Amino acid sequence: PIVTPQMQSVFDDLEEIVESNRQDGDRVRSSAVLSAFPGLGKSTVAVSFGVRYHREQIELYGASTAGGHDRIPVAFVGLTSSTTMRSLNAALCRFFDHPGWQRGTANQLADRATDCVLSCATRLIIIDDVHFLDMNRRDGREVANHFKWLASQFPVTFLFVGVGVLERQLPTEGLDPSYAALAQTARRWTTLLLDPFEISTEAGRLTWRRLLLAIERDLVLADAYRGMLADDLADYLYARSTGHFASLMTLIARGCLRATKSKTERLTADLLDHIRNDEASEAARKELEAAFARGTLTTRVNATRGDRSKAA
Repeated sequence: PIVTPQMQSVFDDLEEIVESNRQDGDRVRSSAVLSAFPGLGKSTVAVSFGVRYHREQIELYGASTAGGHDRIPVAFVGLTSSTTMRSLNAALCRFFDHPGWQRGTANQLADRATDCVLSCATRLIIIDDVHFLDMNRRDGREVANHFKWLASQFPVTFLFVGVGVLERQLPTEGLDPSYAALAQTARRWTTLLLDPFEISTEAGRLTWRRLLLAIERDLVLADAYRGMLADDLADYLYARSTGHFASLMTLIARGCLRATKSKTERLTADLLDHIRNDEASEAARKELEAAFARGTLTTRVNATRGDRSKAA
């Protein structure tokens, strides 16, 4: 994927957390939680970091462990709204292709998962969609507490990924605010945020331009040209995507498909106007387009407030 400054910042923080945890010995390792709004690429960041870390570990230590097992540095599990302790342990076993992942109690499956993690020298476990845990339900609280047990048993770093993790009271374990200080999770989790692209600052506008230039280089349209996105469509694409990476890429991907089928082989505002984007982007589109038309917003690099007023 295209590595944005936001992604690189998260990569750097994750690398520090994972590497420093290697020095913790028998102490319970701290975990990372990546929390952001939908459409900002949380899962993409987590998977990209996991792939990078997996390759580094294999290159350093080889594809097999000293015991002859496959080295699996990174594990990945996605939660659902019905996740229980047993189904979580089963999902971990299934990831490692353990033959007994479908049978046994929660404790038996936990023991099998522990054996897999230790045998395969796993160092990072990514838990996606952690926002599905409902701290107002018994199952949700049990799974959250189970994560604490897993963190004490596994010599790994957990990376939790979800939407509004703080707002859902996961770090405070659903406790009343007056008792939040008693929550162990808040002391063990380091929260990392992934922000949307902003154009209110010169640095933000420069980042937006660099992103569009990077996307341009990957387009395979026959009539594409340098500046097609970064110069001619920068304002338009921001208004259509609200600065959310996933929304931007969805619009561009659909636009490229239509440009190919229509044989225009380039992206234009007129072509993209006929393509629907996600509902959140469409809902905010008119307000942003009006701001660009008034000159109160611009993606132009080196634009001052006076420049924006003149543009109006």
